[in-house]
Amino acid sequence: MTIKNNGASIDDLDKKIILALQIDARRPYKDLAKNFEVSEGTIKNRVTRLTGRGILILEARVDPFALGNQIAAIVGVNLKDRNHEDKIKEIEKIKGVTSVWNATGRFDVFFEIMVDSLSALNDVLFRKDLNEIGGITYTETFVLLHSSTKYFKLF
Repeated sequence: MTIKNNGASIDDLDKKIILALQIDARRPYKDLAKNFEVSEGTIKNRVTRLTGRGILILEARVDPFALGNQIAAIVGVNLKDRNHEDKIKEIEKIKGVTSVWNATGRFDVFFEIMVDSLSALNDVLFRKDLNEIGGITYTETFVLLHSSTKYFKLF
């Protein structure tokens, strides 16, 4: 089976490699090759191709709940106009923002953020960053209490 999306495609071996690296991104290519009955070079080439095409990203992430002093939140944003791309680019520049999505439904845009305190989150939402982006008509913030699967970039 080959999965295609936006011009990119992956086959069964690519999918197996991705799934294995999601469990342990430090797993040696030699082990993957043995497990999938291919050469180590094949694994290396596949990972290089997947990362080069932007399908796979290998990076360290942090469990914000394990740190104890981090606040993770998802913020829903409604915009006055429909020029979402410019607003998304501005939101992406905010320190601590880990992801931004254009969406359908109740909100135009969602973003994830990780900060070191409720005071810092308050600054982003009401005192500084979002206030400097024009055209935001409404926001709703969801503070995350726990996740067994979500990890963030550390800022």
